[in-house]
Amino acid sequence: MKNALVILAHPNFAESRGNQALIEAIQTLPSVKIQNLYEQYPNWQIDVPVEQELLRHHDLIVLQYPLQWYSVPPLLKKWMDDVLTYGFAFGTDGISLQGKELMPVVTAGGTSDMYIAGGAVNFTISEFLRPIQQTAHYCGITYKTPFVVHGLLPKALAASGTITDEQLLKESKRYQHLLQEYIAS
Repeated sequence: MKNALVILAHPNFAESRGNQALIEAIQTLPSVKIQNLYEQYPNWQIDVPVEQELLRHHDLIVLQYPLQWYSVPPLLKKWMDDVLTYGFAFGTDGISLQGKELMPVVTAGGTSDMYIAGGAVNFTISEFLRPIQQTAHYCGITYKTPFVVHGLLPKALAASGTITDEQLLKESKRYQHLLQEYIAS
């Protein structure tokens, strides 16, 4: 049986309809550890040895976050800078993560048709995730197909194309099933 580490990086998780639903769907799964960065490190002082040890002991690393300004939230970027260091994740003797798998789980406010070449944001989700994909490659980690949920605009900005509660429940169950399958493999 495999295990998964979910690195949750949402700056305002309490107000996140999408990320809350996704976490609720997986929080009771055996062999899944959820590490909420903004809750764990409100002062942004990341405990690097603890984080590196968590990575060492999990087979699948899930980076779960809302797409913000077409990138990761700032604390997740800091986590990557602080934790994925030379000698641990890459470089001489940096083999701690080789053979592990990484899956981005991304929520986006825009609809899926906005994330196409020539669409409203000009690029695909895959193009926005290239830095994550390259980070995985550089660290010897297998990059898995991203899990993306679209249409999660904040309620104040909700418009047509916003995901319904029923659709969000379906996506949450799909996420749960995906992790269950991974753990059982």
